[in-house]
Amino acid sequence: MTLHQSIASPEALHPSLWLASQLAHSTARCVDTGHPALSAQLPGGGWPTGTLIDLMQQQPGIGELRLLRPALVAAARRRIVLLQPPHPPQALALAALGLAPSQLVWVRTSRSSDALWAAEQVLRSGSCGAVLFWQNHARGETLRRLHLAAQSGETLFFMLRPLAAAQDSSPAPLRLSLRPAAGGLNIEFVKRRGPQRDAPLFLPLTPSLLQRHASLDRALPAPVTARSVLPELVQ
Repeated sequence: MTLHQSIASPEALHPSLWLASQLAHSTARCVDTGHPALSAQLPGGGWPTGTLIDLMQQQPGIGELRLLRPALVAAARRRIVLLQPPHPPQALALAALGLAPSQLVWVRTSRSSDALWAAEQVLRSGSCGAVLFWQNHARGETLRRLHLAAQSGETLFFMLRPLAAAQDSSPAPLRLSLRPAAGGLNIEFVKRRGPQRDAPLFLPLTPSLLQRHASLDRALPAPVTARSVLPELVQ
């Protein structure tokens, strides 16, 4: 008598298991990146919600908002929080990306501890579609707190940090390095649930019309402080 032994797939045993040669099946809801070549390299086929996504960039303004534009537009049914951006957000620039300034909340704090507190509160409330948090220095404990807070809901949560942060550990399941390239970005996969990819992915990005009208642009209304805006966002 011949015995036939069936071998269960890793994900059938537990959703957090996957073959090393394959991308993991995301257990979180994912938002399409709007860039098919990038989506094909991400577990779940998009940006995962309810988790920390670590984006490390050579410098601000290299195209990171154009990279995130499709996902932010999809998330704009709820407010989008811009926390500690390096430069005042420009109304025309955001409108050119398809983001209505009325849907955006610009939060600026004088202390990093206040920025962390604001990010945690917004993430735990689940009231916003996306949070973009620019932070030059973040300790491991800080990242763990933010990652835990993000798991309270289905908010898209991106931390934008310097390239040097790629050398540090992070609880983020998805970590990408962004470098400018002619006509787009080179994206390196520092960490993902799937096989290691050594070669960067070149992602072409269409130049924004805002570059033609930079002299006419104007900043969003004055930023709000964390303590003043939180009651409105988390109610």
